[in-house]
Amino acid sequence: MFFYCKNCGKKYPADGMDYKCECGGLFELGHESVEIVNPLVSIGETDTPMLERTLGGVTMQLKLDYYMPTGSFKDRGAYVLINKLKEFGINEVVEDSSGNAGAAIAGYCAAAGIKCSIYVPESTSEGKIKQVKAYGANLVKVPGSRDDTSHAIQAAAQKVYYASHVYNPLFFEGTKSIVPEIIKQCGIPDYVVVPAGNGTMLLGVYLGFKEFGKLPKIIAAQSAHCTPVYSKFKGLEPQPASPTAAEGIAVGTPMRIEEMIQAVRESGGDFLTVEDEEVLACKDELAAMGIYCEPTSGVAVAAAKKYFANGQHGAKIVVPLTGSGLKK
Repeated sequence: MFFYCKNCGKKYPADGMDYKCECGGLFELGHESVEIVNPLVSIGETDTPMLERTLGGVTMQLKLDYYMPTGSFKDRGAYVLINKLKEFGINEVVEDSSGNAGAAIAGYCAAAGIKCSIYVPESTSEGKIKQVKAYGANLVKVPGSRDDTSHAIQAAAQKVYYASHVYNPLFFEGTKSIVPEIIKQCGIPDYVVVPAGNGTMLLGVYLGFKEFGKLPKIIAAQSAHCTPVYSKFKGLEPQPASPTAAEGIAVGTPMRIEEMIQAVRESGGDFLTVEDEEVLACKDELAAMGIYCEPTSGVAVAAAKKYFANGQHGAKIVVPLTGSGLKK
């Protein structure tokens, strides 16, 4: 198994210390799809439920991906990545995260007996911080934004394997596992509406359906307070980021921005933004139905309501709910 640079084509070992090419390009997987047949590490990952609900006149298939063991869809990526690192014999990793990916990596590392350090923005919710610490990980709080956290981990990543949910292609091999479940539960949807920060869910959905051979339209939503991908997709001047309730997608400089845009364009989809007021209202609306998710999940629901405000015309719409409200 190897990684290769999507810019220059140079190959790198998947168990090596390099997390991007010397030319600056990002890695893709130079191998057939990864399938974990006999897992070395498991903490109870499962197919997550799907519920049909109508919100704001829009009928959606809500994919409850916060039912994963650590409470978010990031377990999909952590499961594949940490299983492969265990197989490689790697015994220590670092990761940076706004919370959910860090908790997922910390949880799977605890099960694998792999030492890990998780770097998070100092503004990360206390629930996520407590969870990372509970797994025994070394937690490093970084002053400033999510991007500052990404910069802060660079020195550590020169010496310890970087188990990144952004740079490492093995993580995306895990997140795409949502697709066969969607197909089994409701068939091929017409639309999948996802929150978009670093693109972990967006690219997982794209890769999974691309592999299957049929792409639904991907509608990707960003907070109106942090819009780098939306702005570039729409040809607008980039705007400075500001604090948002949707901390899970508050990423000012997504490393895979070009891949995110290409995936949405290829699907015939679109990007849009939603205000915090819309997000929190949707979170409360879901809670009133017994569905308790974090604000970032509310982004996708708010986006679906906004995009289909003039009617869905019989379209089948899947909306993944990415994280548990208990983490807040």
